[in-house]
Amino acid sequence: MQKSTWFISDLHLDAKRPHIVQAFMQFLGSIHGKADSLYILGDLFEYWIGDDIVDSPAGQIVTPLLGGLRQLSDSGTQLYFTHGNRDFLVGERFSEMTGCELLPEKKVIDLYGTQTLLMHGDTLCTDDVEYIELRKMFYDVERRKQFLSFSFEQRVAEADRIRQASQAKMKEKSSEIMDVNQQAVELAMQEAGVQQLIHGHTHRPAIHEFELAGQPAKRVVLGDWYEQMSCLEVNADTFKLS
Repeated sequence: MQKSTWFISDLHLDAKRPHIVQAFMQFLGSIHGKADSLYILGDLFEYWIGDDIVDSPAGQIVTPLLGGLRQLSDSGTQLYFTHGNRDFLVGERFSEMTGCELLPEKKVIDLYGTQTLLMHGDTLCTDDVEYIELRKMFYDVERRKQFLSFSFEQRVAEADRIRQASQAKMKEKSSEIMDVNQQAVELAMQEAGVQQLIHGHTHRPAIHEFELAGQPAKRVVLGDWYEQMSCLEVNADTFKLS
């Protein structure tokens, strides 16, 4: 049987949505023995407040998920994780527990003969200036250290506050502002030397074809898991986004 490479993003797993948690576990079981690789392109979790979450009460829902990933990894599937804007604090302990390799913000892979750039996608939304500035705060080393020094309860409260503020801001912004900027897309692809890009973040699943440097180019956007189990399956004969 020909195995495939799978891509998922924006599951936003949360105890408040147990049906999505269950769907993810079912998905892991469905690709067992069928996947050469699984790439998780960010926002696997609604929020991740540090790897020590596994030692907290919230670990009751997290631990089975990590175990499911570990089981898939132990079966021979290569697992890769790109940080999203909700789970940028995923660290080495998560990697060790799951067998996932943590990828940099931008990663180029050879996808069955096609050089392909992988990203979460939030940095491509350059028209949303307010978000880009907020993102800089998230990735500030000193701010991260300060946040991780808080108690578990304080971190949960702060994550909830940021999430609620973000949701309020999103209601004020146009859909165009929150989508990727085409010039940013083309620049990222040119810098990486590729004609194909796969990303998530925008929750707008689609395959966009355009011309880049006089050659055919493709941008694949993964969907979220609020309404469907969006994923991309690729092998030598298949390129299927659902």
